[in-house]
Amino acid sequence: MGDFNLALIIVAIVVCVIVFIFNVYLLVNYQHPDDKNQAYFPKFVVVFGLSVAVISILMLPADVANRQACRHAIYNGACSLTLPMKDLWIAVYIIDAVLVFFIIPFAMFYYEGDQDKTVGKRIKSALMWVITTAIVCALLLGILYGLVGKVDFTVRHLSSTTTNFPTSWSFSTSQPCVGNNARQCSAYLANAASEKTWTMQTTFPEYVVALATIAGSVLFSIFGGVGIACLPLGLIFSFIRRPKAVITRSQYIKEATELGKKARDLKKAADSLHQEERGGAKGRKWRKNVKAVEKELHQLEEDVKLLEEMYPQGEKAETTWALTILGYLAKLVLGVLGLIVSVAWIVHIIIYLLIDPPLSPLLNEVFIKLDDVWGLLGTAAFAFFCFYLLLAVVAGAMMLGLRLVFITIHPMKWGATLMNSFLFNVGLILLCSISVIQFCATAFGYYAQATAAQEIFGHTLQSLRGIKYLYKYNVFQIAFIVLAGLTFVYYAAFGWKRKKPSGRFQLSS
Repeated sequence: MGDFNLALIIVAIVVCVIVFIFNVYLLVNYQHPDDKNQAYFPKFVVVFGLSVAVISILMLPADVANRQACRHAIYNGACSLTLPMKDLWIAVYIIDAVLVFFIIPFAMFYYEGDQDKTVGKRIKSALMWVITTAIVCALLLGILYGLVGKVDFTVRHLSSTTTNFPTSWSFSTSQPCVGNNARQCSAYLANAASEKTWTMQTTFPEYVVALATIAGSVLFSIFGGVGIACLPLGLIFSFIRRPKAVITRSQYIKEATELGKKARDLKKAADSLHQEERGGAKGRKWRKNVKAVEKELHQLEEDVKLLEEMYPQGEKAETTWALTILGYLAKLVLGVLGLIVSVAWIVHIIIYLLIDPPLSPLLNEVFIKLDDVWGLLGTAAFAFFCFYLLLAVVAGAMMLGLRLVFITIHPMKWGATLMNSFLFNVGLILLCSISVIQFCATAFGYYAQATAAQEIFGHTLQSLRGIKYLYKYNVFQIAFIVLAGLTFVYYAAFGWKRKKPSGRFQLSS
């Protein structure tokens, strides 16, 4: 037993180190050239935030493995040798909330501050925003915790008759209880009047986690529902819309000339907006124009990328074209595999969560059977499904962020991602990661039963006063399925079409 727990601790440490190294790799390769050798504090926040998000997702499989350490215990103190998962959950999610609501906003305000100001003034301006946010959040949390920070558990008083210890056992399906001619137990026949509500004050850390989960659940049901469909279908339809052949040199020159005109126009517009910003004219019209320029700039970059694919240059042009085709084939394969996983998720949610009682444990039973094949195989599959859901949230956020006017565009690009975009996406991932864990703990409740996560998310959260009705009536799950269905319909109707030109800035057909 001790050896098993020691191995689990070693695996947890190794995974944390690997996650940290991988996040540093992402930062180095995604960062914009303008941010090299500077903006060290935002970079630290990005790496630390991504590490917390990924580790929090992987903690649920670790919680399941930690529970299995007590499965075959032969003495009462065996479970004291396992990892303190409940304390770890609370610690991780308090850190999560502090990062999302305080550290990341401070880093963004500091990074986006006027570069002409001194470092001290930029820090002062960022602190003013963060302190104001902290005071408002503290007041709201304190008031809500004092008024409705309670959990209401519905309990039923059960009783049964007793008898002397028998010399022989005569229980059967026709007589399951003690007593003469007892066809059903008294406890089983308890009437509804025996139900009572047991109210107790929840702990403040658990209440903070619960409210953060609600905030994340709203985003999760929107972005996750859209992403679970657009993640695989986007890859598949990207293969369908791929360039079929290389264009001629004359076509390339024509398209490059059009893109050059668009780039010059965008530069003029950006310079004009920068002058207005310096003059203090940052009104509603200015913000609208900034978003319009950002959208046109993103489309320009997409057009340039497409043009480079259609006309590879250099000594290894043929090799580049072959790699491009292989890349699209890889997207097709990954898209088909992702579609299988997405359909499995949607079917599991409908069968196990929305239908009461559940028709089948479905994926829960698959994970249990995989564990029987090899100890960590089911846990690995469980971790994959949880992590895939987080990827779906990111995909949905990127898709909607480019289409909704009221959401700032923060695309992630290889070698061209500014720190404010990094920070925005890390905050989004952190906020949604709490809801992903809660959703997975509920969706795989049969497999993740008797875990610390199940205790926090499966009992306390779903019994919290004022919030429990959102989970009682499956509001978030229904919204998730509805948006997933609408996204499937959208891709079936329009996904196969190539994007239409937006005015003279687009590639000519």
